[in-house]
Amino acid sequence: MELRQLRYFVRVVEAGSIGRAATSIGMVTSALSQQISRLEGELSTRLLQRSASGVVPTDAGLAFFRQAQLALRHADDAVQAAQQARLAGHVSVGLSSTTAAILGAPFLQAMNERYPDIRLHLVEALSGHLSDMLNGRLLDLAIVFHAESARRWSIMPLLDEPLFLCARRDMPGLPPGDTTRLEAIADLPLVLPSGRHGLRALVNNAFLQLGQTPRVVAEVDGLSLLMDVVQLGIAATIQPSSATARIAPGQLHMLRIDDANLFRPNLLASLSEDELSPAALAARLVLADVSRMLARDGKWAVVALHDS
Repeated sequence: MELRQLRYFVRVVEAGSIGRAATSIGMVTSALSQQISRLEGELSTRLLQRSASGVVPTDAGLAFFRQAQLALRHADDAVQAAQQARLAGHVSVGLSSTTAAILGAPFLQAMNERYPDIRLHLVEALSGHLSDMLNGRLLDLAIVFHAESARRWSIMPLLDEPLFLCARRDMPGLPPGDTTRLEAIADLPLVLPSGRHGLRALVNNAFLQLGQTPRVVAEVDGLSLLMDVVQLGIAATIQPSSATARIAPGQLHMLRIDDANLFRPNLLASLSEDELSPAALAARLVLADVSRMLARDGKWAVVALHDS
C-alpha cells in the first residue's frame, strides 16, 4: 500500500465520484478506478458502493477513510518537519466558549512562542460538539467536561472550576453577599445553554439532587448572546469561573455558588497516544501548562488543580 493510493481513495470519497475525483487530480478515470480496485484487493474488502450517480463508502470504507485522513496528515507533517528541520505540523484544538474566554488567547500566544512552525487551528464549539468532533477525528485534542462518549481517548484531568451566579445588581430576589447556595436561587429566572451543553447537564443534576428544578426562562447556546440577555435583566445565569473572564469588573454581580459538590471538571482529551503527531503531543503539553499557570496565577478560579 502506498501513500498515493490513500490520497486517491480520500479524494474519491470527498468527491463522491471516481470521475470527478480523477478530473480534480488530473488522472484518467479508468486508471483511478484501477487504483481503487487494487486497494480493495490488497485489503480484501469492498471500500466503495458504486452506483450510476457516484460512489459512497461502505462501513469498511468509512473506517478506512478516517484512518487514511489521519495517516496522510501525519505524513504531510513529517515532510514539513523534515524540510524545516524543527518541530512543525498542524494541530486542531477544541475549546468550549467559556473555556476559550480565559484559555484561548494565552494558549495561542504560548504556542506561537514555543513552536512557531506548528500551525494551530482553534475550534470554539459546544462541549457536546467537541466530543463528536474528537470521535470523528476532526480534532486532535479538546478540553471537555465528561468522558462518557469517549472512543479510545487519552484523558488528562486538568482542574475543577467553581460555578457562579451572574446577574444584574438590581435583579429582584438576588441573594445578598458574594456567595450563595443553589437552594437560595431556585426561584430566580435563569437563562442557560440547552441540554446539549455539558454545563446545563451539570446544573440540572445539581438541582435534581436537591429535589428541585431550575426555573429556566430561556435557552441560549452562545456565551456572548447569553450574557447580553443577562445584561437586559430578564434573567440570571449560572456559569463556570472561566466565563467570567469576559465580564468587565462591575458589569454584573457575581456570586460564587458554594455547594460542595457543584463544580465543573476540565479534562484534556485527545486521540490515543499512538495516534497523536509530535506536533499534537507538543500542543497537549502546552495546553496543560498554560491551564495550570492561569490557575496558579489566580487568573482562573479553581477548587482543585490536578498536577498529574
